[in-house]
Amino acid sequence: MTDYKFFHPTEVRYGDLDPQGHVNNAKHLTYFEQARVRYLIQLGLSSRDQTFMEIGIVIADIHIAYKSPIHYDDNIKVGVRTAKIGNKSVTVEQCVMNADTGEIMSTGTVVMVAYDYKTLKPIHVPDEWKKKISEFESL
Repeated sequence: MTDYKFFHPTEVRYGDLDPQGHVNNAKHLTYFEQARVRYLIQLGLSSRDQTFMEIGIVIADIHIAYKSPIHYDDNIKVGVRTAKIGNKSVTVEQCVMNADTGEIMSTGTVVMVAYDYKTLKPIHVPDEWKKKISEFESL
């Protein structure tokens, strides 16, 4: 998947495994979330010291396709790319990839909605976000 410009290395922890000995399906959501946060930090849309209430996004929809099991100690990385910027939402595509072989373990689509936690309502995606994402992704 050379069309991802951002990857976050992720450690497969023993606690991520289910009784069958592979990563539990729900952990893919955690891997995706960690990479999305790092993506936003790299683009300058968030920072490590921001509180949850300042981030200004909520997850509206997630779809995951599981391609191949992930096992303990697999060397994985998680890709993030923005596919679409709407008026009030940003759609990102993600993947979990074996960093050694390039095999795609799972793919996903996540819709994030810009949100004002004070008014508890969706808002327009800030122009700064559109600009920084578009520049990084060459949209």
